[in-house]
Amino acid sequence: MKHYLPLAFILTLSFSAFAQNQKIEKKIDSVLKLMTLDEKIGQLNQYTGDRDATGPITNNPNKLKDIRDGKLGSMLNVRGAKETREVQEVAMQSRMKIPLIFGLDVIHGYRVTFPIPLAEAASWDLAAMENAARVAARETAASGVHWTFAPMVDIARDPRWGRVMEGAGEDTYLGSKIAFARVKGFQGKGLGNLDAIMACAKHFAAYGAAIAGRDYAAVDMSDHTLWEVYLPPFKAAVDAGAATFMNSFNTLNGIPATGNAYLQRDILKDKWKYTGFVVSDWGSIGEMVDHGFAKNKMQAAELAIKAGSDMDMESRSYLPNLAKLVADKKVSVAIIDDAVRRILRKKFELGLFDDPYRFSNEARQEKELNSPENRKASLSMAEKSIVLLKNNNQVLPLSKNLKKIAVIGPLGKSEKDMQGFWSIAWEKDNLVSLYQGLKNKLGDKTELLYAKGCEISDSSKTGFAEAIDVAKQADVIVMAVGETLDMSGEAKSKTNIHIPGVQEDLIKAMQATGKPVVVLVMAGRPLIFNWTADNVPAIMYTWWLGSEAGNAMANVLFGDYNPAGKLPMTFPRDEGQIPVYYNYLSTGRPAKNDQDTRYRSAYMDLPNSPKFAFGYGLSYTTFEYADLTLSAPQLKIDGKIEVSFILKNTGKYDGEEVAQLYLQDKFASVVRPVKELKEFQKVMLKAGESKKITFTINKEKLSFYNQQLKWGAEPGDFKLMIGTASNNIKLEKDFVLVE
Repeated sequence: MKHYLPLAFILTLSFSAFAQNQKIEKKIDSVLKLMTLDEKIGQLNQYTGDRDATGPITNNPNKLKDIRDGKLGSMLNVRGAKETREVQEVAMQSRMKIPLIFGLDVIHGYRVTFPIPLAEAASWDLAAMENAARVAARETAASGVHWTFAPMVDIARDPRWGRVMEGAGEDTYLGSKIAFARVKGFQGKGLGNLDAIMACAKHFAAYGAAIAGRDYAAVDMSDHTLWEVYLPPFKAAVDAGAATFMNSFNTLNGIPATGNAYLQRDILKDKWKYTGFVVSDWGSIGEMVDHGFAKNKMQAAELAIKAGSDMDMESRSYLPNLAKLVADKKVSVAIIDDAVRRILRKKFELGLFDDPYRFSNEARQEKELNSPENRKASLSMAEKSIVLLKNNNQVLPLSKNLKKIAVIGPLGKSEKDMQGFWSIAWEKDNLVSLYQGLKNKLGDKTELLYAKGCEISDSSKTGFAEAIDVAKQADVIVMAVGETLDMSGEAKSKTNIHIPGVQEDLIKAMQATGKPVVVLVMAGRPLIFNWTADNVPAIMYTWWLGSEAGNAMANVLFGDYNPAGKLPMTFPRDEGQIPVYYNYLSTGRPAKNDQDTRYRSAYMDLPNSPKFAFGYGLSYTTFEYADLTLSAPQLKIDGKIEVSFILKNTGKYDGEEVAQLYLQDKFASVVRPVKELKEFQKVMLKAGESKKITFTINKEKLSFYNQQLKWGAEPGDFKLMIGTASNNIKLEKDFVLVE
């Protein structure tokens, strides 16, 4: 009897969920029957509030009247328990009294800011990323907001594109795992709980492959690349239960995503059986006119609603045009009803029909926002996000017995830049700079010296003399260089991604003092800093780490936290290599090494290899990989192979290692990548400790989309690779997949 209890429990839960869903569907039916066509169209309309705008605002002095008239289904950029209650009260004056959904771009934290998403991805810690989204959801929900426009799950292989900071990097497998974790974090135990908000997987689809890395530009790719590289993270978001999707600004094979029925209807709603709703990106329905895909907003509205775009964010295309399109029999009422049903379903699931104000609780808001527990979570996430790129001669960790430390660089005392792009501004934000973090760590025991040296984008070196004088007085120089928070993000595409201005010249001047130099690079994307990488003994990539940035950096600098981050994106040597990524397709003329260039797939003036590879990151300790064993030399098509090896911490510090499993299909019906990440484990080991690590390989890990876009595995030869980075394989072995 005991054996069957779990199954019985699962069946009971499934029946309960089914019954609840059926109950909601009946309620939706009853509401739809009472609604006029104009009221239905109103549910498909979203306006912005008057703050935190994330796009061009259309002036509308009649917003409250439109809400009262039932012409609105949602608002974005309305936040706070008091403000959301006041606006919701207006919606309750409408004939149908259908509550509004309030949405906001909660990208990496609400009141407490977490590291930017790309930095979090560098942690390779799925539980920590889920918790970061969980904290953000609790704070957001406590402020009366029901919906975040996150996570961004676009695969990004071009660091010129400013929005790389908002995603999980270049890898499909890692990106899919992170997409799943973040959706679970935002939505918690399920919609309707007072600490859960609706997630929104964006941007559907392939936005991260914008041509030339230029935001809003076209995307042109094969269906094979679309299915194999760019769609899996979205499917992971569906599997995680993402409440909503957002379509993208770009065209795909000549069709704007907003009006792309193949994406929104054929794939998302039909093939994947998605029951949530799709919101346009800001103004993207109306922008199909600028694309030259629609003659005017009326035609744009027709194309978008037919293609499966359910809610119009700020383009004002649906409200004035859909009723006429229905009257002219160009759009069916059934299509309108389907979109409205999807939106009403989420309002019922959130519990807003039972109590429209249930999230607008000022007492709960006061208790939740900026709590010590939330800031502790931000600190932990920030520590995990730091990547140690170089540590020659064990310059790090620094001794706490140093007498004088010079903090040099334009970001040394910056607070606001630590928050990063796509964050919510607050008065008295309590952001911790690097300088303040060091002061918090060291107290009065160590004297902190400071000189800015230059501004971020300076061409002048007039501040160098002061910086040199200050540096010469110190035992060690800690430099803070990189980007300001407005240099990476939406509409922040760049052709030059070198460290801006004369900052690298400032680094050279500090290195010339003969003092030990530690460089901290703060940015929202991979930057290029070749001289620094080649000449400075210690380098950490600290991204933009959020509210507790300075404390996290201080903890890592002094060894109270041993860095374990690994790069989620490849760092190029030069912009001419872009796009550059580790899992490129095999070529008929591969270069065997960086010197093998004659009639090979290679550059004449630069190695093929990146400056820092995907998966790369050092620790204060060292790790040894040994004794690789496979449970069998062959894998049957419906079986599995257990892969095990011994991981040992061979250094003197306790530390974490991200062991990475890569596979290569040597011969297939379509050309395969040289290697693909298929699994990883983040393992904590005490100094001297060993642990047996096991991975499982099955048919799913060997599967891919063939020429007919059918998913499956082909019998044949495979190479298994295990290492500490994509370019640092420690163990490898071949095996065969057989029928």
